[in-house]
Order: sequence, then structure tokens, then C-alpha cells
Amino acid sequence: MAITTSTTNSFSQLSTNHHHRYNHRAHNSNISSFTFITSSRTTSKFPSFSLSSASTTHLKKLHPTVIFSSGGGDGGSIGGGGDGDDGGSGDDGHHDGEDDKSRNKAEAFLAMAEGGRSLESLPKDLAAAVEAGRIPGSIVHKYFDLEKSPISEWLLQIGGFKERLLADDLFLTKVAIECGMGIFTKTAAEIGKRKENFMKELDFVFADVVMAFVADFMLVWLPAPTISLRQTVAVNAGPLAKFFYGCPENAFQIAFGGTSYSLLQRIGAIVLNGAKLFAVGSSASVIGVGVTNLLIKARKALDKSFSGEVEDLPIIPTSIAYGTYMSVSSNIRYQFLAGVIEQRMLEPLLHKNKLLLGAICFAVRTGNTYLGSILWVDFARLLGIQKIRD
Repeated sequence: MAITTSTTNSFSQLSTNHHHRYNHRAHNSNISSFTFITSSRTTSKFPSFSLSSASTTHLKKLHPTVIFSSGGGDGGSIGGGGDGDDGGSGDDGHHDGEDDKSRNKAEAFLAMAEGGRSLESLPKDLAAAVEAGRIPGSIVHKYFDLEKSPISEWLLQIGGFKERLLADDLFLTKVAIECGMGIFTKTAAEIGKRKENFMKELDFVFADVVMAFVADFMLVWLPAPTISLRQTVAVNAGPLAKFFYGCPENAFQIAFGGTSYSLLQRIGAIVLNGAKLFAVGSSASVIGVGVTNLLIKARKALDKSFSGEVEDLPIIPTSIAYGTYMSVSSNIRYQFLAGVIEQRMLEPLLHKNKLLLGAICFAVRTGNTYLGSILWVDFARLLGIQKIRD
């Protein structure tokens, strides 16, 4: 058993994102010292941590330094002066991986102690990531905040949502933007592009809008940055499977401390998401064109004069073309939007003003959706699967 208590005039920086948070609380409370108690002989799978505090009335200006000690009591300070944004420096190789993991682990346990939570109260995958030092304390705090909303708490239990919500607390807002506004912006783009031929080409318009609506959700889902909570890939997995397993969900996303992605892995993320979006685009096209052809046949049966004006849309060529379009154009545009414009540019600037951040994301994504609709019409006409009607 090793017990270490320390009180100093400067707070060791565990994370640049949370330095101010703990500093502020130290100034506004009577807590002037923290004590971590750890046991090196525990039989539990994870080491046990407890947090105690000693109160004084004269030392409010003192800042706590958390020291982790195990084994024989030669404890060392964790997270002494790192810089970076939740491990962004880990992506550039500025810090040793093990130091990043140690700092992440210390931050995470401090966050749990602050929230009165234990490691066993977390989901198994999140607890394993904390124990392995793959996520910083900021993610643990974000998990506790998300649990306060009934909708978020429910979604956190669904695989895939948890990883995306922890990486981006505006993920649901972005889904609503794409799926809710997408249909209106795409229709507006169709009107602007087809102009006086809009009514004559209404079947094309309907097919495009249905395809886009089905695909909108996946265009947010697949390129969204995530927090990696997955266990290590199986030892007997093939080299290709191991390679793609280690690729990020978004080629441009920030890597947290303790995690890093090579240039080849980031390129692999574009290739992997491209393959997924090709499947999504092709399937959405089959649904959209199939429904459109059924409507055309129904209209021909009811209106004999309509039979000579339109013809059934080619299902297979359109499906292949739309899958290709999504795997290339949509794939790159949405990965760049989520990983660079939103995560690396907008969020660091506006993370304290969620309303303004959401509004700007809305404007940017609306413009991207409109641009995508125009590009698809041009691509479809270039391939000859949609022709301009006189």
C-alpha cells in the first residue's frame, strides 16, 4: 500500500483542456490537498483508486498536485507539462506513447473520482479503454455529461453511437441537419440545375431525392470522427484485416494521446469508407430508381398521354454510377468537412459557444449538401444515364 499526499503552489498540468477546470475549482473551494491511495496487491482486474481531501481555511490559493504511486512507494508525477489538444500532439509523435497513456489514465481516474464514479460503473469497453490509457479525462467527463440526457443515455448503449457521441457531442445535430434539411436543399439544387425542365424531369428529381435521403444518414455516420473503444484485433487475423482495423473512421480526425495514425492508415480510412459508401450508394439507388419506375408505370396506367413522355430509368447503370459518386466525391467532401473544417477548425474556436458552433455547422453542411446535388446531376448527365429532355 502506498499513500502519497502533496500540496503545492502550482497545479501539474494533466491536460490542457482541463487545467482551467481544476485550477478554478481549487481557487473556489477549501480543498487544498488530494490523496490517491492505491494498492499494488489488489486481486481486482483493475487497480483501486480512492480520493480523499483535507480541508483548510487559510490555503485557498494552494493548487493540488496529483501524484500516482504504486508498488514500493517510489511514485512519480504524472502529466507534468504536456501540451496539445487532447492528444493531438500524439499524432505528430511529439510525446512518447507510454507517457501519453499514463497521463490519460491519471486524468480519467481523477475525472471518475471527481464524479464519484468507479471504473466498474462504466461500460466494459469504456472501462477497458480507461485502464489501457487510450482516452483522456475529457472524454470521461463528456460521457458523464451525455448520461444526463435521456436520449443520449439511451444512444450510448448502442454500438457506434457511443464512439461518435464521445468524439463529437454535436453528432446528433449534424444527423438532423443532413436528414432534415437535405431533402429541401437537394430539391432546390435540382430546380436550379434543371430550371424549365424540372417538371419534365420530375421522375429524375424524385429518384435523386430518394437516393439522397436514404444515403444522408450514412454520409454523416461513416466519416464521423470516433473515439476508439475497440479491443485489439485477433491474433489470427490476416494482414489486410489488421491494417484496416487500425485505420481511423475519419482520415483527418485528431488522434488522442496514446493513439496515433500513420499516413498510410489515414489513406486506408478513405479507401475503406469509399468501399462502404459505394455499397450504401448503390443500395440507395436501387431503392430510389425502383420506386420511381413503379410510380412511372402507375402513372402510365392512369394517364395514357403520359406514356410517351417518359421511360423507365436504368436501375443497374444508375446504381453503379451513384455508388461511384458517393465513394469518391461524397466520401472525400464529408471526411474533409467532419475532420478538418469542423473538428480541427470550428470546434477549437467555438467549443464554448455550442449554439454558434451548431449554427455554423448547419450553414456549412447545407452548402455542402447543395453542392453535392449539383455535382451529381452533372455526373449523371456526363455518363448519359440522365439526359436533358427537350
